[in-house]
Amino acid sequence: MDELNNIKIRKIRAEDASHIGSILSAITKSTTNIDFRQVIKDQVRKDEDVSFVAEVNGKVVGFMISYIVCGGFGLEKGAWIATLGVDPKFMGRGIGKRLAEEILLVYREKGINDIYTSVRWDSVDLLSFFKTLGFDRSNFINLRKGLGS
Repeated sequence: MDELNNIKIRKIRAEDASHIGSILSAITKSTTNIDFRQVIKDQVRKDEDVSFVAEVNGKVVGFMISYIVCGGFGLEKGAWIATLGVDPKFMGRGIGKRLAEEILLVYREKGINDIYTSVRWDSVDLLSFFKTLGFDRSNFINLRKGLGS
């Protein structure tokens, strides 16, 4: 547990992409088709958006990617937590909470009042995690249309 005193939260960098892909693969127990290099390149370019990684002893062990949204379907300006992950070996140690608290602090300083995310209804652990951070149902409903392949 001593290593958790060494948690460093920092802004995401382009070279974090492979670590993030590895963490996501470890969580889902499958390979990911997401090109995190492109996602992170977009994040690094936009100063207004906020995305962080957590390092323990110099190793990336968690991440949270978010961005600002404006003017969409009744939303003036808010932020969206797009994805997050913590290496399964480090889960349950407060790393996700530290990442979220840092992101919420930065958005509060930017004057953003509403933060949104989307969670599968059957992801009990993730729902519980966001509930402990003070998230609740919003007045939005996620809609989906499959285009088939």
